[in-house]
Amino acid sequence: MPVIDVTEASFEAEVIERSKTAPVVVDFWAEWCGPCRQLGPLLEREAERADVVLAKVDTDANPNLSASFGIQGIPAVKAFKDGRVVDEFVGAQGPPAVERFFAGLVPSEADVLAAAGDEASLRRALELQPGRADAALALARIVHARGEDDEALALLEPVHGSFQADGLAARIRLQRDPEAGVGDAWAALDAGDHAAALDVLLGALPHADGRKDDLRAAVVGVLDELGVEHPLARDARRRLAAALY
Repeated sequence: MPVIDVTEASFEAEVIERSKTAPVVVDFWAEWCGPCRQLGPLLEREAERADVVLAKVDTDANPNLSASFGIQGIPAVKAFKDGRVVDEFVGAQGPPAVERFFAGLVPSEADVLAAAGDEASLRRALELQPGRADAALALARIVHARGEDDEALALLEPVHGSFQADGLAARIRLQRDPEAGVGDAWAALDAGDHAAALDVLLGALPHADGRKDDLRAAVVGVLDELGVEHPLARDARRRLAAALY
């Protein structure tokens, strides 16, 4: 990707509009600034490696542009995506910091593989990044659908902070429990009837007999998948709180 000089007249097209299709890193600098001259080659090297456009703005020649972005010290570096600033730093940085800055702007190999979503890609993503939540959850769903529940649980075990992963693990444990009595919930869920599934799971909570944690996790997993704005979410959260407390 090129290194381009940007002015107040060209900033909208070269940075704002261009960033709607690919990241653009803007280097606010000035000829008299020693740290700017130190940082510049690092930015150019990493921009080339990451295949990211580097736009250079001379703050002396473009004072209005500098003022509009609140530039008070230079070098100041801002990364744009979708027309807005998504990351930034001020002052000269060493190579490791600059490398991390650019790495955060472009998808890693594991990101690309996880987004692909097929089984082979998901397995490779987890080799590169063990415990990655999105890849582990997607792969666990694939193997669970095949009835390979031991592997699904093993994939989910190292995942932390994912309500949907916790919910799937809880579902598998409840499915294995002949006394759980919530099989209709899974049939409804697989058919896309979230309302019916939640009714069964929430209805089972008052008489959970040691299964309350798994039932709660299963409900929360469904709600997380639906999203907080879904019409079912508010009532289901109220019913869940009432059943638990």
